[in-house]
Amino acid sequence: MKLTISILKADVGSIGGHTRPSQRMMDAVKADCAAAVRQGLLIDYYVGHTGDDICITCTHTHGPGNTQVHQFAWDAFIHATGIAREYGLYGAGQDLLVDAPSGNLRGAGPAVAEIEFDHDPVKTNRVRPAESFMVLAADKCGPGAYNLPLFLGFADPMYCGGLMLPRLSEGFTFNIIDMDNTEGDSIISLNAPEDYYKITVLLRDNERFGIDSIVSRHTGQTAAAVSATRLHNIAGTYTGKDDPVAIVRNQGVFPAPEELISPFAKAHYIGGDARGSHVMPLMPVPINTAVTGMYCLPLVSCVGFSLNAQGKFSDSSSDFFDNPAWDYVRNLAQEKGIQMRSQGWSGAAMLPYGELEYSGFRTSITNLVEKFTFRNGVNGHGPKAKAPARSSGRGRK
Repeated sequence: MKLTISILKADVGSIGGHTRPSQRMMDAVKADCAAAVRQGLLIDYYVGHTGDDICITCTHTHGPGNTQVHQFAWDAFIHATGIAREYGLYGAGQDLLVDAPSGNLRGAGPAVAEIEFDHDPVKTNRVRPAESFMVLAADKCGPGAYNLPLFLGFADPMYCGGLMLPRLSEGFTFNIIDMDNTEGDSIISLNAPEDYYKITVLLRDNERFGIDSIVSRHTGQTAAAVSATRLHNIAGTYTGKDDPVAIVRNQGVFPAPEELISPFAKAHYIGGDARGSHVMPLMPVPINTAVTGMYCLPLVSCVGFSLNAQGKFSDSSSDFFDNPAWDYVRNLAQEKGIQMRSQGWSGAAMLPYGELEYSGFRTSITNLVEKFTFRNGVNGHGPKAKAPARSSGRGRK
């Protein structure tokens, strides 16, 4: 059977600031998912939250971008938004950027990642005798939060020893999207290991280039899909950080779970945090963790699932970051975060001008730039002065 896994995630309200959705909101979304299963739209579902974002993971047979599936998720988020407004929660409906989606949630605000594949989990299936996958969900993060860990997990044998085995050693194709191109999905496909350095040239810029998907060169099957979009490119102004999700299939012809999550032990620095304008480490946390620690450390959860022949989830899931081994990494992330935030507003502690998510920051800068004068008293910028736009880098050495 052709099976689709869809992840749809949105911040539609939270308690006491950007912390977590209420239990009433979570229960409402779960009830809507259960109704969709009864109606035959979905096969199965799982609902959790990372920080203040509600995340729906579901299986169905309708393919990626299906209008009915996306409309169901939109309606569920609208339902939760209504509850948030009723109880005065903060940021009600924040990620719902349009009045109604045009048949697809991509570009409407919520984070979306989907994979379709042939699902035939039998012992004689030499490619996928069993289907297992992981769901990554992040909060207070820029769109390229997974660039480094997914690259290391799928392209670097220092992290993925499986790449030295015959089937995996053929490598993977990285489909990378230019998120600054608002005219459409602008994609380049590069192969690991041959294009290793070229891939890193792009993925180093987490705010512009992001992994859209990763494909096995041995089987042609999609191994990972990421919601690599930028909310402020959709809305034209700050509406919250991009908070990406990802589906990552594992085992067999793909890396093992431990090979995929080990790069997260770095607690690597990304854009995000308070007001979406700081550089802070990514902290791995259990699912259903609220944002209540010091600062607004970017958070990522990772939940594992197995699927039976009918596309239903196993009777339980695995929370990969809910383990004492990750307590050390959480402490490391706190230490790195404290060190970075001790630098306050200076230099690398905050994102550069072109990436400051709050338009008010840019307004403040522009208002000051307009007042610059040359030493002879002549206006140095003219009456329509603006702070510099983000450089494309062309012609620079």
